[in-house]
Amino acid sequence: MSSVPARGDIDEAYKWDLESLYATDDDWEAAYEEAEERIEDLAAYEGQVTDDAETLLSVLETYEELMRVVANVTAYARMRRDEDTTDDTYQALTARSQSLSSEASSAASFIEPELQELNRSDVESMMDEEPDLDAYGHYFDDVLRMKPHTRSAEVENLLAELGEVTGAPGEVYNMLANADMEFPTVEDPDGETRAVTLNNFTTLQKHPDRDFRQRVYEAFYDEWEGVRNAVGTAYKNSVKTDVKMAQARNYDSARGAALNGPNVPVEVYDTLVDTVHDNLDHLHRHAELKREAIGADELQMWDLYVPLVQEESPEIEYERACEYVTEAVAPLGEEYQSRLADGLESRWVDVYETEHKQSGAYSGGTYDSQPFILMNYQDDVESMYTLAHELGHSMHSEFTSEEQPYVYSGYEIFVAEVASTVNETLLTHHLLETVEDERLRRHVLNEYLERFRSTLYRQTMFAEFEHRTHEMSESGEPLTPDRLDDLYADLKGDYYDPATLDDRIAREWMRIPHFYRAFYVYQYATGISAAVALVENILEGDDDAAERYVDFLRSGSREYPLELLRNAGVDMASPEPVDSALSTYGEYLDEFASLL
Repeated sequence: MSSVPARGDIDEAYKWDLESLYATDDDWEAAYEEAEERIEDLAAYEGQVTDDAETLLSVLETYEELMRVVANVTAYARMRRDEDTTDDTYQALTARSQSLSSEASSAASFIEPELQELNRSDVESMMDEEPDLDAYGHYFDDVLRMKPHTRSAEVENLLAELGEVTGAPGEVYNMLANADMEFPTVEDPDGETRAVTLNNFTTLQKHPDRDFRQRVYEAFYDEWEGVRNAVGTAYKNSVKTDVKMAQARNYDSARGAALNGPNVPVEVYDTLVDTVHDNLDHLHRHAELKREAIGADELQMWDLYVPLVQEESPEIEYERACEYVTEAVAPLGEEYQSRLADGLESRWVDVYETEHKQSGAYSGGTYDSQPFILMNYQDDVESMYTLAHELGHSMHSEFTSEEQPYVYSGYEIFVAEVASTVNETLLTHHLLETVEDERLRRHVLNEYLERFRSTLYRQTMFAEFEHRTHEMSESGEPLTPDRLDDLYADLKGDYYDPATLDDRIAREWMRIPHFYRAFYVYQYATGISAAVALVENILEGDDDAAERYVDFLRSGSREYPLELLRNAGVDMASPEPVDSALSTYGEYLDEFASLL
């Protein structure tokens, strides 16, 4: 029997307030019908986008009105489904909303090709004629920049209609991992039966009993072995989709296509990988400290998550975590702190793990809604950090939606991961400076080191894996499960050289959902690098640093990511922030080594 509670057993105060988006499913249906009508309104403008400035403005406003409704419809359906991934009703609503989103994208697919028939002087003339178009200046620049990679209206319409299909590999994987797979139970050292889940696997891997960790590890990865062909097929087709879509848009590679969207040069990606490889000695030292901490002759794969402190991690109840995080963000100013506190009181967060709930954590919501945070809170230090992380995203959305028009209300992941990691870094500084409980301090320091390990090194390793798998597909090399195992095992061996590899760890790629959103994870590594630099500026006496940072949060996508970060005070086109973050990691390792 599962030890995970049913959703009905959780107090409403710990559930997100989706009724604030749509009070009932009937309201959702009404919005869905409204969106269908707006799709027809938008489609009527095809062929007229550049007739005159007034028409262009009308097209853009009609498009925005449509997409705001579609975003709300899609977000509500997905979040309801994520409450229970086995619920047929919300699986159906999610499928319908995805179809609606594809239909809306298809209906809008004529806009940018028609805009790209203009040159920059034509656009400037229209902006002179219609002052309300001034707000779209950066948008126009971005559209014209993408002209070499935009196809005819007919092809763009086809590609938009394929959106639902191209996302199928990730959907298949999600349903397999979260709904269909039944992970085993393992007896703990006290003789109690422990259910292993996607959400608690890493938590169980931190258990002080080494034999128990090994049993959990082996049982977990043996379960993945039983679905290797299904997962391998899903991932192979996900990669193929990336490659074919890049080719359809005249890119040399899938990576080039992914990075060109946010206008990030591929050199930034390569610099990250090269810099991390030049500093693998820090990670190897961390692994060696783990081996010494557990008193083992060899560090095994089931030891990688074990904390450097062997005493039991202190329990951090959700309410206490909220207090710590709220206190920690004080250096960002009273407005930031008070609005974060209000959000925690306003049911932004769906707190606890329940049966069949979507694994992991994320910050969601739309331009017109409050933020919504999905958590699977485990009453530990790691969960507290995850809460801080997701609140960073939510606050970014709050400030952007308040300050920017809809056209700039989104923001690239490249900057999003900075906002989340700044909160983690501030939390660490606050706890190390204010908490007197030595056990908690040791665990905080360990957690921060683990964040560096898992964010800067692990995500860069994932980035290498993605790059290589896409290169293999682009060169015609088959992506079989065995070949993927070999590739992943080689990378794991490089990154964790002091540890002993076993056959099961080669399957780890199978449990990483981020791989179905290719060339995403590297931004966690660049994000922590930028965040460390920004927090240093804020805490070390730069009077304007906090204000510049909040201005960055308010900016949305009004400028390109690298420029937004330069305005905030860090240059990610340079290797310096990555080098500096790695140096900080080494300093914290020194500090912990002195404690040992």
